[in-house]
Amino acid sequence: QVQLVESGGGLVQPGVSLRLSCASSGIIVRIGAMGWYRQAPGKQRELVARITRDGSTNYADSVKGRFTISRDNAKNTMYLQMNSLKPEDTAVYYCKADMWSVDYWGQGTQVSVSS
Repeated sequence: QVQLVESGGGLVQPGVSLRLSCASSGIIVRIGAMGWYRQAPGKQRELVARITRDGSTNYADSVKGRFTISRDNAKNTMYLQMNSLKPEDTAVYYCKADMWSVDYWGQGTQVSVSS
């Protein structure tokens, strides 16, 4: 069993930065692609950014140039650096990890951007 725990969320003002972390624990053999998703109230969960094991990345258009996804395979940890935050970035952010074609999800961390 694999557990994912997100951290780093909070309430911030527009324009500031936050860094989210997603730590993996449990029986980890080899984690493949990982990703950050978010779900705002009343909206469907959407992909924010994704990173393969070898570091290839892709981003949602809404966050390109502001967010950066990265990972440390030795620590089984993934990060999301979020800069220039906007009110529309407000959502619960979830991390997902693929291991042998099984998706594992974290419990989510709230990010609220408001003045």
